[in-house]
Formats: sequence, structure tokens, C-alpha cells
Amino acid sequence: MTYYGVRFDPYLADRLIRLLPEMLHLRTYVDDGSWLQSTIRFIAQEARQRLPGSETVITRLADILVIQAIRTWIESVREEERGWIAALHDRQIGKAMSLMHRQPEREWRVETLAREIGMSRSGFSARFTAMVGEPVLQYLTGLRMQLAHRELRETSDTLAKIAERVGYQSEPAFNRAFKRVVGMPPGAVRKLLTQR
Repeated sequence: MTYYGVRFDPYLADRLIRLLPEMLHLRTYVDDGSWLQSTIRFIAQEARQRLPGSETVITRLADILVIQAIRTWIESVREEERGWIAALHDRQIGKAMSLMHRQPEREWRVETLAREIGMSRSGFSARFTAMVGEPVLQYLTGLRMQLAHRELRETSDTLAKIAERVGYQSEPAFNRAFKRVVGMPPGAVRKLLTQR
């Protein structure tokens, strides 16, 4: 028997994984023509036929199943249990998060983000922290480090180029921030990633 699974990048997915329950249970016994039934049937068909590319198809479909299971869970839990995911759905806080995600290299300040979404600085800061679970600039730094981690893994760009892309004017400032958040300097992380 072959087992398929989904692998999360432990650094990038950590925030989401901490929110999830130990087990997500989806009921599959109701044949209502839903996405779940269709996807499971397609996976079973691919597993039986063993055509060229079946393993890739099964892996991608497994990814879709996991994403859909997480979406279903998000919709089923109370808002206070959703943690920072609830913030994504908030009109103003979600917009601020979206701005940071789309332009992580921009020199964001709390007052700049507050102005962009039409809130006072103090109101925005307090609401963001309450919904997301950490202050605005701490969230932005974490986001930048996640992006930098991915760049270290997927590119051979210099640390200076990566630093600039994630919003740091100097490589030393980037190195200090990365080490503070990740626990080791970016060069050491890149070395570990290339050894895998």
C-alpha cells in the first residue's frame, strides 16, 4: 500500500499549524456530489490506473484536500478560535495585512498603515494586536523573515539582494533581524538548506 501525505514548510506554516486541531475530520460517507466526493473518487481512480503522472496528480489532489479541509475548519469554528485568520477577514485589519504581504519591501510604519486603511494610529495598533496576537511591526518582521527564508531556499541571490527585497536597506540590519527572529544568521540557514 502506498501512502501519500502533504508536507508543510515547517518555518512558513508554523503559524497556521499551531492554530489547527490535532485532527481535521471530514465526513465522506454522504455522496452529495460535493468537491470532497469528486476529489476522493479521482484520487482512487488515479491510484488504481497507475498512469504516467498519477503520483503527481495524487499529490496535487492531496494538497487540495488539505487546503479544503482547513477552509472547512475555518468556517466551522467560532471567530475567537480562528486567531489571526479572523484578522484576514476583517475589512480594515485584513487590508493592512494584505498591504504588507503585497509590498513587504516598503518602509511601513504603524501610522502609514493606519492612514492607508482609514484608522487612527492607536486604534489600529490596538485592534491589530488584539486580532493577530502580536504588534504590527513584529508581524511585519516575521513576514519578512518568512519571505527571506523562502528566498534562501529557492534562489541563489546574494544576501544583500534578499535583504532589499524584504525591506532592509542594509545587509547587516537584515542579518541582525533574521538572527533575532530565526535564531541563526541567514548564511547559516542557507548552508543548512543546501545540505538537504
